[in-house]
Amino acid sequence: MSSSLRPPAQRPCESCPYRRDVPAGIWAREEYAKLRRYDAETPDQPTGLFQCHQADADSALRRVCAGWAGCHAGEELLALRLAVLGGRIDATTYRAVVEYVSPVPLFASGSDAAAHGEADIDAPAEEARRLINKITRTRNDLVQ
Repeated sequence: MSSSLRPPAQRPCESCPYRRDVPAGIWAREEYAKLRRYDAETPDQPTGLFQCHQADADSALRRVCAGWAGCHAGEELLALRLAVLGGRIDATTYRAVVEYVSPVPLFASGSDAAAHGEADIDAPAEEARRLINKITRTRNDLVQ
């Protein structure tokens, strides 16, 4: 199995925290907090790529999050630069992230996405609970 992550999906998944149409309260506070950190100036950003939440952490199906790619200017992402240098992604994946345009509306920043997601975190609506259950069934590495 290659350690290289795959490029973003054609569209952000139905539970992507960057999507404007995803109900609030799906992810844990810690996951929403991660979104804000990528809004920082390049040298102050996290060094890890933001990966899609739809696959297990150790899955060969891991890919760069399409919402993350669409929300942020790829050239300004420290994690993306380091991933190429470290061999975690190849040049094709790098270009796919930098050139990615989401076909669905995304929040303008990680901070906006996090604020939305955290809004109903203590009392998720029915649609949010449906997505939480779906994710829990899909991901074997999540604690239930």
